[in-house]
Amino acid sequence: MKPIFVEIPLVKNEGKRRFEIEIDGKYAFTNYGEFGSQIALVHTETDPELEGTGAASAVVEKTLHYLENHNLKLLPFCPFVFAYIKRFPEWKRIVSKKFKGYDKL
Repeated sequence: MKPIFVEIPLVKNEGKRRFEIEIDGKYAFTNYGEFGSQIALVHTETDPELEGTGAASAVVEKTLHYLENHNLKLLPFCPFVFAYIKRFPEWKRIVSKKFKGYDKL
């Protein structure tokens, strides 16, 4: 995660059903669905002005820490999140073993 994002807090925006970070009025976010003790991450996006800055990776990493700290299991349906976990396989520890693509991580 790039250092510029370290101090930016993660917000669980329940109204929009997304985890988000805000940088100068622009957002990077990942949409979620809650299923008991499991969270499905379904789509990650950044405002165009943040593309290429590492903001999407930052919001995903912060979200994974949030899930782990709240003892929630991850269902990584979002292709970006899935790819992130493949790149950083230590995060597989929070992926639900019930996730259909678990063995591909």
